[in-house]
Amino acid sequence: MTSEVVVDVQPEEISIALLEDKKLVEFQKEGQSASFAVGNVYLAKVKKLMPGLNACFVNVGYERDAFLHYLDLGPQFNSYAKYLKQVTSDKKKLYPMSKATIQPNLDKEGSVQNILQPGQEILVQIVKEPISTKGPRLTCELSFPGRYLVLIPFNDKVSVSSKIKSSEERARLKQLIQSIKPKNFGVIVRTVAEGKRVAELDTELKILLKKWEEAIIKAQKATKLPELVYEETSRTVAMLRDLFNPSYENIYINDEAIYNEVKDYVTLIAPDRAQIVKRYSGKLPIFDNFDITKQIKASFGKTVSYKHGAYLIIEHTEALHVVDVNSGNRAKSKDGQEANALDVNLGAADELARQLRLRDMGGIIVVDFIDMTQAEDRQKLYERMCENMKKDRARHNILPLSKFGLMQITRQRVRPVMDVNVEETCPTCFGKGTIKSSYLFTDVLESKINILVNKIGIKQFSLHVHPYVAAYINQGFVSLKRKWQMKYGFGVKIIPSQKLAFLQYEFYDQNKQEIDMKEEYEIK
Repeated sequence: MTSEVVVDVQPEEISIALLEDKKLVEFQKEGQSASFAVGNVYLAKVKKLMPGLNACFVNVGYERDAFLHYLDLGPQFNSYAKYLKQVTSDKKKLYPMSKATIQPNLDKEGSVQNILQPGQEILVQIVKEPISTKGPRLTCELSFPGRYLVLIPFNDKVSVSSKIKSSEERARLKQLIQSIKPKNFGVIVRTVAEGKRVAELDTELKILLKKWEEAIIKAQKATKLPELVYEETSRTVAMLRDLFNPSYENIYINDEAIYNEVKDYVTLIAPDRAQIVKRYSGKLPIFDNFDITKQIKASFGKTVSYKHGAYLIIEHTEALHVVDVNSGNRAKSKDGQEANALDVNLGAADELARQLRLRDMGGIIVVDFIDMTQAEDRQKLYERMCENMKKDRARHNILPLSKFGLMQITRQRVRPVMDVNVEETCPTCFGKGTIKSSYLFTDVLESKINILVNKIGIKQFSLHVHPYVAAYINQGFVSLKRKWQMKYGFGVKIIPSQKLAFLQYEFYDQNKQEIDMKEEYEIK
């Protein structure tokens, strides 16, 4: 299996697609202006104590205050609190971490009002982004993740991933990290560190220590709270850090700045693989070029079709996600109803495992499979689902089918579910239900080009239209496109775009910024 990453950078948002054998399996989209991400560290103030919940609310600058439970303060909270006081009391000189004294661990049975008070300054890290009506979820157990290691201040303990099975390798890594880590820091050794040399691990440890030091310096100099003291790396780099593996064939990026950032990161963690990062400069939109737009439109929405006419219906509620499996207009199997149901269910298990990763569905998922009478078939379906979910990085738990034919799955929920709206509003009637003659559409486009060139003075631009419309404009010996170029200049470019509806269009300038030329009543 080969994997490719395609990154589409637009002025408003960044979209990242992970392809396995050209098939879309993960998709993430984030606004360029989004400032909240898992991993961000804030110096913030406690706003309100909730003794009944044994928790508090903390203002980190979001419209809803973030939630911090007593147990999420962490055993080392007293050490953090004392060190933070020492750091913020002197704005000129940084109190060295090596001189910090480790305080007694926090009592697990304690109460939040005995530890915190409203207005108190604390260092917090986001562990869950705002989901639905809830604000972010916080922890005071700070961690700085890298490719091979995770740095944990005030822990002083070295842990090795349980996925590293060799006892000799575990002992080697533990001894190695103990010898290079500074005082008052703990380290978790990740699975990918297996077999790595001391130089690689030492280099990353120094990078993580620098991140901690920069965060503390920002906290020391903070004047206005809440203050973002450590920002998680960009979504592109963060995703690569967790996903990167030698099977990646290519990482395509259509933006120079992000390309350089990713290139630098891959060069740092895997110098021999730096050549897989490639700058995309084609005329077609990057997602269209790799057939991702079509897959997004086919894979999201309430109804998802898979093989031989069968389909899934996926509903999202506040408490859980519900999936119904339907055989649709599928032809009956010659081997009978039981064989037909098993085949449909096994196909549904394959598609559902992909959908969970693709939409990043978390929490409780209940799946209503087609009823099967034989116990061995139900077991076969359960084993197929478990096998498919092995590729999923999120923690999950799968229960065998209940006597009602329902399968229950829990999956780690960190971010809101990715739900892409694939329905399109009619670009001609704006949802009103009546349209003017579509034959006049090219006249509308020409009038817009005339305004751009002769009134606004923009000579170089690209017009994005539906592929069918682009084919019509380009057809013929003296095509419409050639006529426009002869009349308005050769700066006019026609680009087919799969994301647009049939009579939809978008103008972009040389800097790929959209020029808004839309009006509700255009054809008179």
